Amino acid sequence: MPNPTRVSLELGRTWVFASALDWPGWCRRGKGEEAAIDTLLDYAARYAEVAGPGFDPGEVHVVERLTGDTTTDFGAPSRWGGCDEEPLLAAETDRLAGLLTACWAGFDEIVAGVPEVLRKGPRGGGRDRDAIAAHVREAERAYGRKLGVRVPPRTPWDEQRDALLGAMRSGAPEGAWPVRYGVRRIAWHLLDHAWEIEDKRP
Repeated sequence: MPNPTRVSLELGRTWVFASALDWPGWCRRGKGEEAAIDTLLDYAARYAEVAGPGFDPGEVHVVERLTGDTTTDFGAPSRWGGCDEEPLLAAETDRLAGLLTACWAGFDEIVAGVPEVLRKGPRGGGRDRDAIAAHVREAERAYGRKLGVRVPPRTPWDEQRDALLGAMRSGAPEGAWPVRYGVRRIAWHLLDHAWEIEDKRP
């Protein structure tokens, strides 16, 4: 029988984010708690394509509710709680590193499989493929600083990713993001934009 899916809810005035604490990248938002959880479950099959055969979610158990902030209302998860500060044993670190690596691979595969010019929104807005990829890369560089990693601009993406994995394994310095949260935030951002690209395929 699958283990329960531990979910943290981040409650903003505009959005609620439902994050699967043990499955980094499986995080969706909605207008209220029920809508956020429903959307999370709607994306289970898409997440399974990334996470692979080890992904076997059980019944959702909400284990914490966090008060959101202006970033939450803007549309990005921003808060962590006690579950993110749980100690990380070596085996769990390896599992999370494997899932983050799978999210990178899923992003790269989607980017490689679409044309450069994507469908635009109803008023002609929206970024194209390369602009989204550049945004994700630069955001990861910024997220790395929250984990004690500093890499120069234009560092090759594989080297930047290796530095992030190294920070995971060595542990974040005092005052930085908890490693569990850092992995969740990076993986969410990757898949959020990967699925955006996929949905905008011409």
